[in-house]
Amino acid sequence: MRERWLVRATREAGRGAGLGLVILLGVIVVLPFLYMVTTSLMDEFEVLRTPPAVLPAHPQFGNYAAALTALPFWRFFLNSGIVSLCVVAGQLATSATAAYAFARLRFPGRDRVFLLFLSVLMVPAVVLLIPRFLIVNALGWVDSYAGLISTELVTVWGIFLLRQFFLTLPRELEDAARLDGAGEWQVFWKVVLPLSKPALATVAVFGFVDQWKSFLWPLVVTRSVRMQVVEVGIASFHGMYGSNWPFQMAAAVMAVLPLAILLILAQRYFVGGIQLTRAS
Repeated sequence: MRERWLVRATREAGRGAGLGLVILLGVIVVLPFLYMVTTSLMDEFEVLRTPPAVLPAHPQFGNYAAALTALPFWRFFLNSGIVSLCVVAGQLATSATAAYAFARLRFPGRDRVFLLFLSVLMVPAVVLLIPRFLIVNALGWVDSYAGLISTELVTVWGIFLLRQFFLTLPRELEDAARLDGAGEWQVFWKVVLPLSKPALATVAVFGFVDQWKSFLWPLVVTRSVRMQVVEVGIASFHGMYGSNWPFQMAAAVMAVLPLAILLILAQRYFVGGIQLTRAS
């Protein structure tokens, strides 16, 4: 009886310790965001006070309106939205078709080509920065949506994830569709894609987040203020208002807000895609 009690107590202690660790890690992750929000509501000189203030004495909600009017942030948000949505649409199209080919179609050298695709993941993005710019510049797409979007339409990670997901789908469903007279495109469009919504949503969420927070490529390929995206706009904002941290934090909060809303709305599909996708 005593041994059972000790085992139960040990299990409960382990669960309590695990829960405490999860809560601690959650606080560590959330704390910078909370600091960003509180700082965005402070006065310009309140941030520099010693000791530093934790909460604003008098919340300055006008910092958000001032940050929006200091630079054309609405234009930056529009540019980021257009680029992110177009890139997500392109990545879903290229990733789904390529992944289906690697997962279901048989052609010479399929596995070797797939390994060649995966090897691209080992190449640092900064190495391709100059060649990408030279190609875009030769096409006359510098400082345009075409230049921002065209180089991001293919994601090797998305192809890999969808291929692994397609391999988990039962082939019997596809064979049944073929027996009913469906062609390869109909099997892909009407059978495979409807079953792959969690994985497609995962690729879409990651693609949107990656493009929304993209900084280096938009910085290189844009010239005018009207074509800047949110991240480049925030960097320009820092150059103009280097000492005004509340304004900068207000701009950062507004940049993070669309991503937070997206992750909350797509959480069910996102988690489902991670759980159902496994290596074959």
